[in-house]
Order: sequence, then structure tokens, then C-alpha cells
Amino acid sequence: MRWILRVKDRFQAAHFLKDYKGKCEKVHGHTFHVEVQVEVRKLKKTGISIDFEEIKKKLSEILPDHTFLNETYDFNPSAENLSRHFFFELKKCFPVKGVTVWESEDASATYSENH
Repeated sequence: MRWILRVKDRFQAAHFLKDYKGKCEKVHGHTFHVEVQVEVRKLKKTGISIDFEEIKKKLSEILPDHTFLNETYDFNPSAENLSRHFFFELKKCFPVKGVTVWESEDASATYSENH
């Protein structure tokens, strides 16, 4: 048996993509949406594995709200790189299966290790 817990949050930030030719090479902003998937195999007596609030709290702590991502990180802040970064930060606390970062309602990147 296994369960996949999903928690969503969002943050606002600006960035540009280094070494990229196109409109995203210029500074622009997004309301990024982030979805975390945590895989669990056991439930506590309460019928709960991990309290959603625990995951939400940690996610909120690591999201760079209202920042300029190029100054915040030492990597090119693409959706792909952000999803990988958030994955490893959250994996320190939870059995994370995947992290998806949405730059818009129709464009996202998901990082996972086991696909």
C-alpha cells in the first residue's frame, strides 16, 4: 500500500534565463505554483501519515517569495532547476516523490528521481 500526499503553494518572483535566446532572456516575473508529492506507506493510529500542515510549513519556508531569483540562487532559475532545488530541500524532511513548478497555467517542470 502507498499513498501520495499532495501539497500546493505559490510564490511571486522575477528572473531571467542566462544563455537563452528569446523573450525569457529579459527580466520578467511569474506567479509560480509549486506542487509537492510525498509518498508514504504507513499510517499512524489516527489514519494520517504526515500532517499536511507540516509539509505546507516547510514548503512555505523554502519558497523565495518576492525575490529576484538570479540573485537568490547560484543556478539558472528555470522551472526545471527550481523543481530540482525544491525537491532536495524538501527531501531533507519528507519522503518526496516529486516536485512540480508551474511558471504559468500551461507550462511546468517536474523533478523526481524514480521515473
